[in-house]
Amino acid sequence: MTKFVFAFLLIFLMAFVSELAYGGGEGSLKPGECPKACEYRCSKARIPTTCLHFCNMCCDKCLCVPSGTYGHKEECPCYNNWKSKQGKSKCP
Repeated sequence: MTKFVFAFLLIFLMAFVSELAYGGGEGSLKPGECPKACEYRCSKARIPTTCLHFCNMCCDKCLCVPSGTYGHKEECPCYNNWKSKQGKSKCP
């Protein structure tokens, strides 16, 4: 029984931590939360100022930033599907 409770708490904690890393799905952020979420998202970007510009623009529109510093765009369909004129992803 103790192992079950420990496993449940561990899963709950992992979900909570991933939420803090700004995953959470479409519309899960308020506009004021975008800069901090994008700061984390772009923290390992090669060109952070460009990443921050586009991330904040995308977050303002979608109110979502995928978790982590790269990938996971399926968490935010709006963020994932917004394309440039050249057909490339507009959002980092």
